[in-house]
Amino acid sequence: MQTIAAVLNQANGPFEIETIAVAAPQRDEVRVAIKAVGICHTDLVIASGELGLQFPAVLGHEGAGIVDAVGPDVTSVKVGDKVLLTFNSCGDCRHCHDDHPAYCDSFFALNMTGTRGDGTTRLHRGADAAVSDNFFGQSSFAGLAIANVRNVLKLDDDADLVTLAPLGCGVQTGAGAVMRSLNGKAGDALVVIGGGAVGLSAVMGGAIIGCSPIIVIEPQASRRALALELGASHAIDPAAGDVVEAVRAIIPAGADMAVDTSGYLPIVAAAINMVGNLGRVGLIGVPGQLDAVLPVPIMQWLTIGGTVRGIVEGDSDIKNFLPELLAHHKAGRLPIEKLTKTYRLEDINQAIDDAHHGKCIKAVLLID
Repeated sequence: MQTIAAVLNQANGPFEIETIAVAAPQRDEVRVAIKAVGICHTDLVIASGELGLQFPAVLGHEGAGIVDAVGPDVTSVKVGDKVLLTFNSCGDCRHCHDDHPAYCDSFFALNMTGTRGDGTTRLHRGADAAVSDNFFGQSSFAGLAIANVRNVLKLDDDADLVTLAPLGCGVQTGAGAVMRSLNGKAGDALVVIGGGAVGLSAVMGGAIIGCSPIIVIEPQASRRALALELGASHAIDPAAGDVVEAVRAIIPAGADMAVDTSGYLPIVAAAINMVGNLGRVGLIGVPGQLDAVLPVPIMQWLTIGGTVRGIVEGDSDIKNFLPELLAHHKAGRLPIEKLTKTYRLEDINQAIDDAHHGKCIKAVLLID
């Protein structure tokens, strides 16, 4: 079959709308007619080519759509079902067996290499010119995407695909960082660095479990205002002064948790001093330099019993946490629609530019 796709032909180049061929799904695969897909910062990190992506390529990993075809071994979804796509995992390693698929031993191979495990791709130009795909097990910047049965979640028939698409990565990452990765609980003091889609999802996750206070550090006034609307108790402008002093003025003993979604090393390093005894710092934001190093004051960290940990996908899993988030959204506790602005797939480059310049928080592409 053929479909339209936003194809990246060179590192950091513009996405170009092209018609490409899509293969039939293999035995454990699901072909999905994508209706909406969020743009995530990770798409742009991979688009740089620094992690080895081969061009041309189709990215996109927050897809939602309708099942178009299934492989012979697929029984969990059928043609016509509404589905949400998320990251892929092997299902066989010890981390997958322990319900930690975000730390699957084959995570990079299954989500980042641009091919199936056997080296083939699902997308082609013409008869045999391969296009790198399989990004996060989907490559959903396209009208049709092929996913694996392990990264496809069936939705209710009345599900709003445009609203729910960002759950598959950005929202589950931010909310899960607080609700799962850092084991947040009611009454924990939370600091969130960065008021983008992931940071604001962390705010909503903190509000859901009853964190107090919830402090957001964000330079844009409009995002600080939205953070307060979504459940933050305080919003700090980092340009107004020393951020550690500002946090400690609110929580003299220090926060229980700090979640960085910015990747801006000076403020990530400052987060070490924002937390108190047994404080946990979670790292989500990708730094501008991929080899950046975080300095940790060892004696201070030993004294307070602190923890610094990296976070992938908010420790989410498709069986438990994504359904939990869907229930929170349905109940009005996770209003992710307040983060999104929609664009046509053909306007993907404008959407990326708008996000870069702070004109939108979460761009969601619509596909006919």
